[in-house]
Amino acid sequence: MLKNKLFQKIAAIVLLSLLLLVPLSLIESQIVSRSARQAEVTRNLAESAAGAQTLVGPVLAIRYREQVARSTGDSGQLRYEIVERTRIIAPQKLIVDGEIDTEERRRGLYRARLFHLGARLSGNIAVPDRFGLGGTQRILDAQAFLVLGIADPRGVDNDPEASVNGRAVRFATGTGGFIAGQGAHVALGAIDIAGGQQFDFSIPLALTGSERLAIAPTAAATHVSLRANWPHPSFQGRFLPGSRTVTESGFEARWQVSHLARDLDRALAAAGPNATHGTQEALAVSFVDPVNVYLKAERAVKYGVLFVVLTFAAFFLTEILRRLPIHPMQYLLVGLALAIFFLLLIALTEHLPFLTAYALSAGACVLLIGIYIAGALGGRLRGAAFGAGIASLYGVLYGVLASEDNALLMGTLLLFVALGVMMLATRRLDWYRIGGRLATAEQ
Repeated sequence: MLKNKLFQKIAAIVLLSLLLLVPLSLIESQIVSRSARQAEVTRNLAESAAGAQTLVGPVLAIRYREQVARSTGDSGQLRYEIVERTRIIAPQKLIVDGEIDTEERRRGLYRARLFHLGARLSGNIAVPDRFGLGGTQRILDAQAFLVLGIADPRGVDNDPEASVNGRAVRFATGTGGFIAGQGAHVALGAIDIAGGQQFDFSIPLALTGSERLAIAPTAAATHVSLRANWPHPSFQGRFLPGSRTVTESGFEARWQVSHLARDLDRALAAAGPNATHGTQEALAVSFVDPVNVYLKAERAVKYGVLFVVLTFAAFFLTEILRRLPIHPMQYLLVGLALAIFFLLLIALTEHLPFLTAYALSAGACVLLIGIYIAGALGGRLRGAAFGAGIASLYGVLYGVLASEDNALLMGTLLLFVALGVMMLATRRLDWYRIGGRLATAEQ
């Protein structure tokens, strides 16, 4: 009979823990729904302003006409045709120096982030004799174009007046079909076929985008220097910065990429419609929050079961060690209060900073549970002790959520410490006599 009493109590606690998974899963679904809405707002903002940006080039495109001989039929007679071809010549050196300002925009309760790049692209392009084609082709004439690829040209905030060999030129819309994707190009006129030529260029560029900026290293030597007021950069792409400094006020990063390290054909296609972030031949930096409020709330609710289990374990130990009977309904009400914390958290974070919302939600739940336990167990000290324990759990959880790199470590340590405390508290417990204590406490 005594053993049955113990098993019934444990079974009731397990059943209540499982039942509390229902409200926790409903709360998690609500968080996922709000997070999806946030992602939709970001997409809508990108559609109305500008999306993630990728810069390609500038490169020199040479469109030339070549006379070719073709044999006709079985007679072997030659027929001459004129065909139009294109040759892309990469810069010898490309320097990108830019300042980035980030801006937060709101749509209702939801936020999205834009970045504004102010940059200067400078360098030189050396055109070899006969464009490096050798002496067999008969080239009639050639025109040169300076081409700049831009993933989303809607983000170009200025009408850049480029300088090419000291001459001011203006870009026209589109890449002229020379490289994949969208962008701008400028006609430089006829080019000397036999003598080769050098082009020195300087392009001021003001560009707006959202979430991510990528630059494809097309030159033989590409040097990129970026400074921004965003303190949580995520450096991505195939090329990481050679040096970087990240502070609370922003970051500064520098890249140097050699032609030996990059694939020119893939770099030229980096802003094309088929390019994806995972396959781009580019260096990139992301301006998305490393852990946004919805992700924090979703991560927090995953610890909801742990909160319930630890609290119920503390109740159970109180029953058997202090001989204080706690009714299953009291277990359930405290468990629901723990679950409501996560709903309060997501509701408040849409209006307040995450730390403030977390502190208010945790404080309200600790106060409610402390007052209830004080009445249920007949003592303010016991209520204060339980409240302090739950407050400690909330404190540890905040540390887990705030950490970008140590979340798994801190969560594992929390589980280990909780298990250790329970094992030490019950190391001298005679579990065969627990049923007797429970029966005596309930009489």
